Formats: sequence, C-alpha cells, structure tokens
Amino acid sequence: MKILLFGKNGQVGWELQRSLMPLGEVVALDRSSQEYCGDLANLTGIAQTVRAVAPDVIINAAAYTAVDQAEAERGLAYRINVEAPAVLAQEARHINAWLVHYSTDYVFDGSGDQPWSESDLPSPLNVYGQTKLQGEEAIRSAGCRHLIFRTSWVYAARGNNFAKTMLRLARERDQLTVIDDQMGAPTGADLLADATAHAVLMAWKRPEVAGLYHLAADGEVSWYGYARFILDFAREHACAIKVQSDAILPVASRAFATAAKRPLNSRLKTEKFRRTFGLNVPQWQPGVARMLTEVLEK
Repeated sequence: MKILLFGKNGQVGWELQRSLMPLGEVVALDRSSQEYCGDLANLTGIAQTVRAVAPDVIINAAAYTAVDQAEAERGLAYRINVEAPAVLAQEARHINAWLVHYSTDYVFDGSGDQPWSESDLPSPLNVYGQTKLQGEEAIRSAGCRHLIFRTSWVYAARGNNFAKTMLRLARERDQLTVIDDQMGAPTGADLLADATAHAVLMAWKRPEVAGLYHLAADGEVSWYGYARFILDFAREHACAIKVQSDAILPVASRAFATAAKRPLNSRLKTEKFRRTFGLNVPQWQPGVARMLTEVLEK
C-alpha cells in the first residue's frame, strides 16, 4: 500500500507518520516540501503531486484551523478547507484511491446537551466551521472512496495546545479565568492516528465501510474542568504552580470577546465508528495524563 500524507508536521500528521508506517510506503509532505507540492493553497500543485505519486490512499491531515483569523481570511480558508479537499477527492476518484479527511465538531451550532451523531443536521456558527462542512460536501460530491472523521479538541505533546497554555499561565499568574459553558472531549492526536491506521486497513479490505464518522475520546468536560485536571496533575507531579486551586475561576463564553463564535456543545457520538471498526474509544483523561507526563518531563 502506498500512502500520500498531507500535513506531516501538524499534530495529527506527525502521529500519522508513525502509525501508518506498518501499512506500507508513506510519502509525507508539508507546505515546504521540495520534491512534491504539499501546500494545499496550491491547487494545481497538489493535483500534480497526486498524479506523480499515484498513491493507493491519500490522507489529508492539513487544514486552515485559525478559527478567529478565518473570519477575516475567508478566501484562504475556503481554498484550503474546501477547494483543496475537492481537488484531492477528484484526483482520488481518477486513480481509484481512497481519501481520508478530518473534519470538526464546529460543523454544528452547539445547541443542546446531547452528543451529535453523523445524521444530525450541521449548522456552523463561523467561517471555519462553514468551510470544513463545505469540504466534507465537496468530497462526497466527487464520488471517490473516502473516510471523513469529525473530531474535537485535538491536542498533542508536540506543538502548542490548551494544556501548555494553562501550565504557562499558571506559573505566571495568581488567578485564571476559564470558560465553563463549552463542553467537549479532549482528543489525542495519537488516538486519531492509531484509529485512522486501523480504519484504513479495514477499508482496504472492506470498501463498504466508506463514509462519515465521528471520532473523539469518550466522556465530556468543560474547558474549566479540563484546566483543573491539567493543573491538579501538574501539582501532583511536583510542577511549580503559582495559581492556587481556588483562584481558577469558571466564566461564560461571553466573558471573552472573539471574532468567531464557538459552539457550546461539542460532544460527538462515536457509536458508529466503534461498531464499524471494532475499536474501543477510551476516556479522555488517560490520554491527557500521558501527554502531560511527556510535556512536564521536557
């Protein structure tokens, strides 16, 4: 099996390089790759890359993810999140390759308090969510064999993430305010990568599993609860924390002015994924603890 991976240096892309290796040859690209074009903003270039590499599987782990900035850079967000996946899907169809693509809980409006299922009607609140939804639709319209995984609150020890931000602020400040009315499940890039590798192997043998799936860690927590977990873990592991537990204050989303509105309910129902691929989806806490252990040891 020959796999073409876009976004190799992102959180998920970095982990995919590891998880995909047992499946076959992996050609991994990012925006600065020289031999082949890995820049999703270059639509002609990525089409030429697919034709030159002639992969069995294309995995798109790259995206425009700057949620607030997307409100001002609509054209660039549209090109990377909609037009580029459309090109990859069209090229995949031409060579009969699979396309694996990642989407987001932001395709929903965040109403209610129940986990979203794949059959629920999307209604994004911001440009990022709109373009990710349009990217999904473009892939389906192209008619290629595909797997689309919607996920939420992705983190990794590599790169920046919410946990690292909380640890830094907790060392600097006497008080923290953290949003308590947005609910979701922190999901490790390593979990996404390992689950993807398993799903790709199954899809290769059973093409009927193609389609849309929700894939996120199990359980739920607010950003405030997530922050408390992070800082409690850090204290238990002798990390110097300036802020006291009673000085971490929960606030509503409206306390922070942002260009893009965020959904309050980012819970995703993963039953379809678990049933189809025969995998357990673990609770969010062990993965975060493992990531924190790696971060704190550096």
